[in-house]
Amino acid sequence: MSALPFRFFALRVLRTARIGPTFVRVTFGGTEPTLLVSGGRDQRFKLFLPQRDQDAPVMPDPSDPDWFAAWRALDPAVRGIMRTYTVRELRAAGDATAELDVDFALHGDLGPASSWAQTARPGDRVTILGPVEEDNGGVDFRPPPGTDSIVLTADATALPAVEGILARLSPELPAKVWIEIPHADDRRELPSRADTVVTWLIGDDAPPVLEAVRAAELPGSTPYAWIAGESGTVKALRRHLVSERGINRRAITFTGYWKRGSSEDDLIAEGSA
Repeated sequence: MSALPFRFFALRVLRTARIGPTFVRVTFGGTEPTLLVSGGRDQRFKLFLPQRDQDAPVMPDPSDPDWFAAWRALDPAVRGIMRTYTVRELRAAGDATAELDVDFALHGDLGPASSWAQTARPGDRVTILGPVEEDNGGVDFRPPPGTDSIVLTADATALPAVEGILARLSPELPAKVWIEIPHADDRRELPSRADTVVTWLIGDDAPPVLEAVRAAELPGSTPYAWIAGESGTVKALRRHLVSERGINRRAITFTGYWKRGSSEDDLIAEGSA
């Protein structure tokens, strides 16, 4: 598995900030991020965290073209903990002082990444596998030609991606957005040049996102839908949009950011099998 157009970067925590009941923003930097770039929108990358008793993640040889197999071959109790995250903001790309912001959603089960983010301190070391070209396979938001409107649905884990998508959205593409969050204080401004209507579905008393979308009028005549969050919910939304709304399945990008009852380690093992 080739890493191009991606490469490994060794980074350190510069600072952290609690930006809501559910979110911790961690800002990374270092001497290496001069080549790190972002395609914007829902740009994702791989984050490798150290095990509890380590000061840096144990990684395979970064020059190994089949790094994933090499990482898999390492002892799971020793190798760096791999998770997938979204670039919230990359400042001064190409400069030695580049800074990378990543928003961590704190899950109730406090998995390895949530636990790490809550206790992260300046100087803590991580490794990322990030893009070195703006046009890269880590960007999924790609409306096809002829799109006249946008539909976005997300839960808290996908909120940073929605923020990036709306920031880059063309003014001629009106958007309707539904976002599930646990707490009202998790809401944030979502600047966009496009005409955007955002519905926040807050806490357990809010209707499920599928129910909210089913009851709504969608924008335009040829919308492009980007749906992300819990895997089962994402699949149900896709079925609704294709079967009940008649949206072309090629005009829907759907991504399970997590799966109820499974960790990312479980999903990696599942995919590898």
